Amino acid sequence: MNTVVCIKAVPSTTEVKMDPVTNMLVRDGRQSVVNPFDQTALEVAVRLKEQLGGRVCALSMGIPDTERLLRDCLARGADQGLLLSDRAFAGADTLATSYSLSCGLADLTKNGWHTDLVICGKMAVDGDTAQIGPELACVLGVPCVTDVLEVVAADEQELTLRRATDAGEAIVRVDLPCVITVAKDVCTPRMPSISGVRWSCEGPVEVCSAQAVDADPARIGLAGSPTQVVRSFTPERSGGCTPVEGDASQQAAKLAEMFEEMGL
Repeated sequence: MNTVVCIKAVPSTTEVKMDPVTNMLVRDGRQSVVNPFDQTALEVAVRLKEQLGGRVCALSMGIPDTERLLRDCLARGADQGLLLSDRAFAGADTLATSYSLSCGLADLTKNGWHTDLVICGKMAVDGDTAQIGPELACVLGVPCVTDVLEVVAADEQELTLRRATDAGEAIVRVDLPCVITVAKDVCTPRMPSISGVRWSCEGPVEVCSAQAVDADPARIGLAGSPTQVVRSFTPERSGGCTPVEGDASQQAAKLAEMFEEMGL
């Protein structure tokens, strides 16, 4: 089974910076780490490889420094990496990102790679949209199972999965090829081995531009992003408080008056 794991670089600190002009996160790569949900996705892929054979490819879109994170994925069990890095990709929303990743998958196919399974983390800790997996499945035209809690069984034709639902949990079977997104606690990611770290320094990580993967310029980056951030800001905090006295009806009336004054 050949599996592609989508990897995103996220800030390693909660002190993120916003570009006042573009209203986008500043991603200089100096303190970036692999999204924790994607680390779990990689572990799921490596365990499937150990069970069924095949190969694992770590796929990412980001700045050149992201190659460092893909090499860490090699140290943890991935067989190769593909980084889409180009200024044309900058400013992409989830739709443009999904299309860009699909171009990376198409490039892998063009070079002889057959993808049976794509695994994404449930969401990224810097965005929390949880949209990449479903959107990527839509672009690829394959089924998608989200919020996977456990891979119950797997073979070359289908997966049996336990997933979270609004009503609780469900056991589902899905045919391959497909896309799944996994929860962070589905398993514990392994630490890199010494031999893995040594091999990762020389392991195959290809860096491709938008032109190299035949990406449509109108569908990537800001040009391909219908979602535009109008304004991002940190809300001001007030340390004061206003006591609300009286019985329940008087307190309710006072609260309603306060909410009205606040425009809520």
